[in-house]
Amino acid sequence: MDLETALAGISGILVTPFDEEDTVAPAKLAPIIDRALVAGVHMPVVNGNTGEFYALTTHEAVEMVHAVTNLVDGRAPVLAGVGRGIHDAIHLAHESAKAGATAIMVHQPPDPFVSPRGMVEYLKRIADAAQGLPLMLYLRNDAIGTAAIAELCTVEGVKGVKWATPNPLKLSDAINACDPGITWVAGLAEVWAPALYSVGARGFTSGLINVWPERSVAICDALSAGDYTKANALIADMRVFEDIRADEMGGTNVTGVKSALKMQGLDCGDVRPPGAWPLTLTQHAKLKSFMQDNGLLAGTTEPKNVRTHAQT
Repeated sequence: MDLETALAGISGILVTPFDEEDTVAPAKLAPIIDRALVAGVHMPVVNGNTGEFYALTTHEAVEMVHAVTNLVDGRAPVLAGVGRGIHDAIHLAHESAKAGATAIMVHQPPDPFVSPRGMVEYLKRIADAAQGLPLMLYLRNDAIGTAAIAELCTVEGVKGVKWATPNPLKLSDAINACDPGITWVAGLAEVWAPALYSVGARGFTSGLINVWPERSVAICDALSAGDYTKANALIADMRVFEDIRADEMGGTNVTGVKSALKMQGLDCGDVRPPGAWPLTLTQHAKLKSFMQDNGLLAGTTEPKNVRTHAQT
């Protein structure tokens, strides 16, 4: 599968597993990656925010990108996240290329003094370190403005933008201001995908793929066919999961995913602070009910009312 096709599909943001000593344990991802790829997820993503990127050391992030590319083993493109200080980002971009990643996702710097022109320089240096790999921008803050976004998109190698703000009109402006060859990906998961698709986004990011990849693929198929009614119905049935992840100012984003995996017998460890861990009793009860209702608990039958990609 080529990168353009993968970007227009599902970018599945993998969790980062930890063992009992809070050490990264990437081998725990094997069944999660296998299940996602069998279901039809287009592109696994390592070192994304659902992967607790900012809670990892750079050394751990390097270990994760090498491990994930080995686990995927050429079955799909791999998107590798890089970011933080410029030298950490350069090192991680170089190691991601060395590991065999297909493309680099550049996290938007959280530095309190980031400037639009500084962002361009940041991106250019990462591009140099990426040894020719395509780049995907990860924009969580559109306050830099359309002109600055358009300038970032002129940096050589930029092929996609993960748009992670709930502003469809600003996304439309950015799409119109940039090269038509750039793929704009809905970066707020399934719930926001229809709204962002309506103004030109294609593909979406997903943390649900760790737990229920068949549902993500069904939503993607419906959106690709222009069937917004079906897509919205499928999203409504998994909304409880995303609402739990959005609790506590988003602090339970990864907590919801790892808690669901534990219910499936796929223990990927705790969430590192400042993320919340564990779920509250109320959150846990809601999640368990959601998992039971959809046949997602360990030892239950296949999820109801879904088809794998191979069956569509």
